[in-house]
Amino acid sequence: MVVGDVTTGTDVLVIGAGPAGYVAAIRAGQLDLDVTLVEKEAYGGACLNHGCIPSKALITATDVAHEAGNAEEMGIHADPAIDLAGMVGWKDGVVDQLTGGVEKLCKANGVALLEGTATFADENTARISHGGEGQGSESVSFEHAIVATGSRPIQIPGFDFADEPVLSSRDALSLESVPESLVVVGAGYIGMELAGVFAKLGTDVTVVEMLDDVLPGYEDDLKRPVKKRAKALDIDFHFGYGASEWRVNGDGITVVAEPAEPAASDGGSEAPRASTDGSGEAASAEAVQEEVMEIDTEKVLVAVGRQPVSDTLDLEAAGVETDDRGFVPTDDRARTNVEHIFAVGDVAGEPMLAHKGSMEGQVAAEVIAGEPSAIDYQAMPAVVFTDPEIATVGMSESEAQEAGFETVVGTFPFQASGRALTTGHSDGFVKVVAAADGEFLLGASVVGPEASELIGELGLAVELAARLEDVAGTVHAHPTLSEAVMEAAENALGRAIHTLNR
Repeated sequence: MVVGDVTTGTDVLVIGAGPAGYVAAIRAGQLDLDVTLVEKEAYGGACLNHGCIPSKALITATDVAHEAGNAEEMGIHADPAIDLAGMVGWKDGVVDQLTGGVEKLCKANGVALLEGTATFADENTARISHGGEGQGSESVSFEHAIVATGSRPIQIPGFDFADEPVLSSRDALSLESVPESLVVVGAGYIGMELAGVFAKLGTDVTVVEMLDDVLPGYEDDLKRPVKKRAKALDIDFHFGYGASEWRVNGDGITVVAEPAEPAASDGGSEAPRASTDGSGEAASAEAVQEEVMEIDTEKVLVAVGRQPVSDTLDLEAAGVETDDRGFVPTDDRARTNVEHIFAVGDVAGEPMLAHKGSMEGQVAAEVIAGEPSAIDYQAMPAVVFTDPEIATVGMSESEAQEAGFETVVGTFPFQASGRALTTGHSDGFVKVVAAADGEFLLGASVVGPEASELIGELGLAVELAARLEDVAGTVHAHPTLSEAVMEAAENALGRAIHTLNR
């Protein structure tokens, strides 16, 4: 590593080594560009180190323990002992293997790696500050730059992540003992995933949400099985409340929640509603409690969303513009308003998805190399790793109709799937949405077992503009969960065998 007051040069400077940045760097290296990748903390970014991978590892581990302890109907009687420190150690091993692989792949593709924090000096120069006393700094001149600095958890007033009882998602994934009780602030995908993890570990979980339902942006029929499962796990919900403060109370803390201002969620309700029975089912608008609520708990997890990391870069020095939320607007080539500076991943705007960032990083590298590449979000999948999982791709039925399509819809319930029944997980369904004229697949959604895997086939169908006949006519192995995809297409055609046709 070159340190001190020196200047080096590169064709492409990539700032941030998360899924967007390292993919951009590797692809640029494959295209014979001279690439320098700067990372201030850990290769793989938040996704590999503190988000996607560790959370899914813990979801898998807690599922194993929970299912083993709740399989009496299969004739299995067990009482698993949870060693959370051991579980976290296993998770960390998975993370280390993947992050080490990222570093090796970058080096194998000729990418020069720099550890430090980058700030722009001007539109063709960045200053890299190396961590540690006496490490110094250096300047890197570039022909093109790719900003891939990702996002960080949003911190709300009164809840400082530096305080020991207050957890970010990153903190929650590193606990070494199971809390007896936990308040989760926010019922989005991060809050709901982690609420399920800790409920299965035996924690008494309460979710506080300002809106009137869980998982904003997802249709009611997809959320219903998730809320049903949450009820079975004894997760308590309080909708229409916002956490305002916490205070020490004996050996634990008390979280204070106040009624939120009236606001509609994605369901279009006029005002937030409060659940009074802990079921996760939104109660009527009249049931909103006007009183301040106090909840005694051991820990509080704040999971109200993420914000872009763009304030550390001195983007103004390079002339790069941001919007009022700190995101860096880009075109369909991932270019910012400064033509030779690109932005990819979370910092470039929603949806904040690792695979979306990787695709953008690949496009940015190809555009820099002169390739005819562009971003296409038509078949971009989204997955929530709740229990059961939710996955979507393309348009929903309502979105397709709003876009002017006459639609035909087919569904297949997992309760009619032999394979789903043999796994003990039969809640949910597969739904396909096609254009009535031509029967081209416009979108699909899955809620149920292995939804995250099943959505891949449906995404390919949307990407290739497949017809319902193409999906229905593709023979699927039996017994498999993927048969539900075929049967949903057949249902849309009015010829499903294992469910009643509409």
